[in-house]
Amino acid sequence: MVERLYTTGEVARVFGVSYTAVKKWAYSGKIKFIKTPGGKYRYPESEVKKLLGEAMPKGKAVVYARVSSADQKEDLERQKQRLLDYARSRGYTDILVIEDIASGLNENRKGLAKLFEMIPQREVEVVFITYKDRLTRFGFKYLEAFFNSQECRIESLDAEEAKEPQKELVEDLIAVVTSFTGRIYGARSHKRRRVVEAVEQAIRDC
Repeated sequence: MVERLYTTGEVARVFGVSYTAVKKWAYSGKIKFIKTPGGKYRYPESEVKKLLGEAMPKGKAVVYARVSSADQKEDLERQKQRLLDYARSRGYTDILVIEDIASGLNENRKGLAKLFEMIPQREVEVVFITYKDRLTRFGFKYLEAFFNSQECRIESLDAEEAKEPQKELVEDLIAVVTSFTGRIYGARSHKRRRVVEAVEQAIRDC
């Protein structure tokens, strides 16, 4: 029986990588190929299965999605579906979905707390997010270093952040101002309230 031969595009879809990545694998010897008389690259099924066996993940994947408010539920669902599709394309079958509806500045998020319970147990191989700020607005490098120390990596689908909805950025800005003025003037101080109101008014005037 003649062995099936895969095209470069088919191999790319199997592994969830780009066409160029497959060509690089071929050039480096990572996957053997056959060149047709017309100059096309073809990959024996045995080679694809061999590489697939080596590449198949063995641990648990977590997809973490977050929005700042309940009226962004549709965006939350889009995030989750996109992350699930990506995790599956990478070969993961043991996938846990964790979500939060809270500011990226909120340190008491239930979903994030659950993630922090799992990471030290070495239960998670990878955490998939759409953007870095879905995990935290500030201090991402600290989180990444901690996760890596527990043999878990973070993969962000988008290297560059899309422009965020103004509402979410405004809410985070006001939260920062409220926190710092509370420390300076006291939580119930009139000065604190005036500063926060001035910032809110300045934003409305922009």
